Amino acid sequence: MNEIGEFIIFLKNYILSRLISAGQIFEGIKDIIVAFLIVKRGKYSSSFLNTSFLLIVAAAIVGGPIIAENAPFFQSFNDQNDYQSLVVSYNPYGGSLSTVFSVKPRDKVENYAVRGGETLASIAKKFDISVDTIRWANNITGDLIKPDQTLKIPPVTGIVHKVASGENIYTIAKKYHTNAQNILNFPFNSFEDLDTFSLMAGQTLYVPGGTIEPEKPAYQFIASIQAGVQGSSNFIWPTSGMITQYYVWYHQALDIANPSSPPVLAADGGTVIYAGCLNWGYGCHVIIDHGNGYQTLYAHLSSYSVEPGNSVGQGSQIGIMGSTGRSSGTHLHFEIRSGGQILDPLGFLK
Repeated sequence: MNEIGEFIIFLKNYILSRLISAGQIFEGIKDIIVAFLIVKRGKYSSSFLNTSFLLIVAAAIVGGPIIAENAPFFQSFNDQNDYQSLVVSYNPYGGSLSTVFSVKPRDKVENYAVRGGETLASIAKKFDISVDTIRWANNITGDLIKPDQTLKIPPVTGIVHKVASGENIYTIAKKYHTNAQNILNFPFNSFEDLDTFSLMAGQTLYVPGGTIEPEKPAYQFIASIQAGVQGSSNFIWPTSGMITQYYVWYHQALDIANPSSPPVLAADGGTVIYAGCLNWGYGCHVIIDHGNGYQTLYAHLSSYSVEPGNSVGQGSQIGIMGSTGRSSGTHLHFEIRSGGQILDPLGFLK
């Protein structure tokens, strides 16, 4: 806000000084022209006015694009509208974590004209969503589509839902057999109130992972407390529960839910480098550096039992599962990081 205030003051002073300077120049030229016209008793006044108007129009056409391209204000505006494929995540611990996408993430439903020879399966593959997602968005029951038919293509696998009066993320998630946290995790969903995640009747809400029919039971597992060697690079399950959100481009972690709030364990041995709470994002969370290039993060804890600098063994309890920060229910947000990148935990957990 300070930088915006300083920019406004600078812009005001700059424009004022330029106007005064231009006014002084204009007055000088005007005096000369007026004296000339008076001497000639208006002989050239008509020609002068017509010529001046043409010069002003030409200057606007030629100089306008140059000013728009080089002015800081317009440049900043253009940069904001040019959504790049590189997304850099804020890191309160120093440095940054970045994810590079090969294509621009889609933030809304697109209309797509079917081409000859295309099928629902080929179109779904092209847009990296499920076939059922296209069926649900277009009220299609079978696989038959026709060339030049216009299909609505959602930005993510799941349901595109129009919010009705009285609905909230919990009732919508239940309706489509998914978890409310999945709705919060999708970055292009908007809320009337970011504290309560309230919705506006009539708005479009994306429900990632939602289904019309009941989904199959989620994979369950039980984590056991066990001792281990620090930095083994073999990660164990950090808690007990059900996977409610898998690793996807907009949520690079594993969400494990359990309403009984079980203990959260160190997935591998290492040193605690962060333990604290935020009022947003991860909420109360712990980060462990395993001394071999890997780090793990455990978020939305109700409490933690370690401090920065503590050494922990694999399977040691570090906290209790909770629902702090940007969370809609009791669950663990679990990340595995390496070299500044966030990796898919399922490729490492044993």
